[in-house]
Amino acid sequence: MDAQFQPLDSGKFRDPFTTAKGDARATVALRSLDTLWFNTGTLCNLTCRNCYIESSPRNDLLAYLTREDVREYLDEIARDGLPTRLIGFTGGEPFMNRDIIGMLHDVLSRGFDALVLTNAMKPMRKLRPQLLELHNVYGARLRIRVSLDHHVPEVHETERGRRTWAPTIDGLLWLARSGFAIDVAGRRFSGEPEADLRAGFARLFAELGLPIDAMDPVRLMLFPEMDVQRDVPEITTACWGILHKSPDDVMCASARMVVKRKGADAPAVLACTLLAYDRQFELGRTLAEAARPVSLNHPYCASFCVLGGAACSR
Repeated sequence: MDAQFQPLDSGKFRDPFTTAKGDARATVALRSLDTLWFNTGTLCNLTCRNCYIESSPRNDLLAYLTREDVREYLDEIARDGLPTRLIGFTGGEPFMNRDIIGMLHDVLSRGFDALVLTNAMKPMRKLRPQLLELHNVYGARLRIRVSLDHHVPEVHETERGRRTWAPTIDGLLWLARSGFAIDVAGRRFSGEPEADLRAGFARLFAELGLPIDAMDPVRLMLFPEMDVQRDVPEITTACWGILHKSPDDVMCASARMVVKRKGADAPAVLACTLLAYDRQFELGRTLAEAARPVSLNHPYCASFCVLGGAACSR
C-alpha cells in the first residue's frame, strides 16, 4: 500500500449540507449550461485498471442511449433557448454505440460543436468512412479526444492492458493525417511532475508528427488520479476564499450529463460525468429539472474538480 495513503474518514461526505466538522458544505449553482454530455453506455472494448466509470466489455449498468434519446434533449435546448454550445459524448467507448454517427449528425447539423472521447481502437476504426463523411461536412466542429494515458507505451499499458498502445497510436495518427481536430487525454497516475509529463508528451507528439501542443492544457488534458477510498478534504463554503477559487470554475457550474440506466424507461440528467452511480447526483428527467444547485458531497468533487482543478471540457 502507498505509504502516504490515508483511508477516507468514515464521517466525511455523509450529509449533503454539512461536513463532518459541522461546517456548511459548498454547493455549486448552474451558471449556464454550456456543455451537455451524453454517456452513450458503459460497455467498452477495454477493462482499464482504474476507469473513472468502471467501463468494461461486461458493464452495461448504463445502457446504450438512442438517437431519439439525444434528440429529445437537443429539442429541449432549442425550445428553452439554452446557451449550450458543446455536446460531448463519453462512455464506455462511444463508437460501440450503433447510433453514434446519427447522433453526431444530429448534433452538428443543428449548429453545436461535438466532442467524442475515445480510445481510438477497433470500434472507431470500423467507422472511419462515416467519420470522414462527417469531417468533410463539418470540419473542426467535430473534435476527437483520444485517451493516451502516458507517453511511454509500457506505462500506458499498465492502465489499459497489453497490446493497447499500438492500436491507439494507429487511430491517433489516422485522425491527424485525415485532418480531424484532435486532443489527447492523459493521466497523472505515474506520479511525475506535470512539467515532466508534458515534456514527455511533447517529445512523443514531435516524433509522431502530431499537431498537438503538449503545453496547452486543453489540447493535452492531464487528469488527476482519484480513489474514492483515499482521504480528501471536504469542500466548505469558506474554501472558495481560502483556495482563491470560484464555484463558477467547477464543472457542474456549466455542464450536465445524460445517462440511461439499465432497465430504466427513460434517461436521467446527472450533475457531472464522474458520478454516474451515486443517486444523489441524479437531478431529474429534463434539463430544466436538472438546473438546480449541486452539493459537493463526494470525494471526487474535491480530488478532481476543486483541488485537482480538472474539467472534462473547457
